[in-house]
Amino acid sequence: MTTTTTLARRSSTFVPVAGLTIFAIASGYLMSLIPLITNEFKMSQDLVSWLASSYYCGLLLGSIIVEPIVVRLGHRVSFVAFLSLLAATVIMMPLVPSQQVWLLARFIAGIAVAGVFVVIESWLLIGDKKERAKRLGFYMTSLYGGTTLGQFGITVIGTQGFEPFIMILALLCVAMLPPLLCKQGQPTLEHPQSLSLQQIMQLRKPALIGCLVSGILMGSIYGLMPLSLQQEGIANEQISVLMAAIILGGMFIQPIVSWLSIRMSKSLLMALACLVGVFAMGIIHFETSFAMMMTMLALLGMSAFALYPIAITLACDELDSAFIVAATQVMLFSYSLGSALGPIVADKFMKTEDGLTAFFFVILLATAIYMLIASAKRKPEVLAS
Repeated sequence: MTTTTTLARRSSTFVPVAGLTIFAIASGYLMSLIPLITNEFKMSQDLVSWLASSYYCGLLLGSIIVEPIVVRLGHRVSFVAFLSLLAATVIMMPLVPSQQVWLLARFIAGIAVAGVFVVIESWLLIGDKKERAKRLGFYMTSLYGGTTLGQFGITVIGTQGFEPFIMILALLCVAMLPPLLCKQGQPTLEHPQSLSLQQIMQLRKPALIGCLVSGILMGSIYGLMPLSLQQEGIANEQISVLMAAIILGGMFIQPIVSWLSIRMSKSLLMALACLVGVFAMGIIHFETSFAMMMTMLALLGMSAFALYPIAITLACDELDSAFIVAATQVMLFSYSLGSALGPIVADKFMKTEDGLTAFFFVILLATAIYMLIASAKRKPEVLAS
């Protein structure tokens, strides 16, 4: 009996983390690939920001509609279904290279990825409350580690022709194998409950703001950073290294965030994370050598990638397992809203001399100030039943 329980627990972590890691490699490659191939498919570079916003609008819609699907199908089947939908959009893009089709494909991809995130996050957060931070640390490390590896697809496989899309499609198919082959370990949803508007409003405000800002930063990093670096005359090989540095920074900070989040105020921790990014953007304004840029972008990654796990853990601290799927959907909605708005606003900054550096500096500084104020006047909040 003990052996069976232990295997079930290992499976409950292995299946989502293994599938997520392969998905992240494919997603990381695809996210950095799209801004670099518009010219090859004879489309305007102005389309890049709209493709990013279309994707995050899909993520926003998906965060609203996926909960009943997960509840009805279960985590394992839902994961495979959402990956299959994402794979269909990857097939669509090179076969029909038109602006309208690409915008639609990225919108549908956003819905699919929202489903993947809700499935994985709720899968790992349901269960022992004491293990949530640790499990979420596994989640973020796998996500960012896989995304980092995906960046090197630009260098190893390239950006020309159909080969990148074939590789991404193959990776998504491999990501489906863990939930298909291992049928044990998915969480049991006993009487899952939705959150009313009143209950949503009672969720920790810093958690909602943290997810919103995380979306603004991540949407701009994935959607516009490769193009911004390319416009500065940086070669594709160096762009892949710089993007990997951002994500490696985010990956490196995860165990530190997991350790600190149970030892100090999460609002204060988010403020400190933002200040790291403010420092990095201040330095990069004055020093733009490749080595310094790589170091400061790694610090930006630490700052931006730390916010979401801290915020979602803060939101779920006082929640019963029955509310976890609904709560992750609300947090993803907040993240997606930021992700949809971020590239549009950041695109305005890209037309200025300081570009994305100024955008990140302003957003991170404003968030740090808010989180410091929230930490200073923090009071315990209890979710109404």
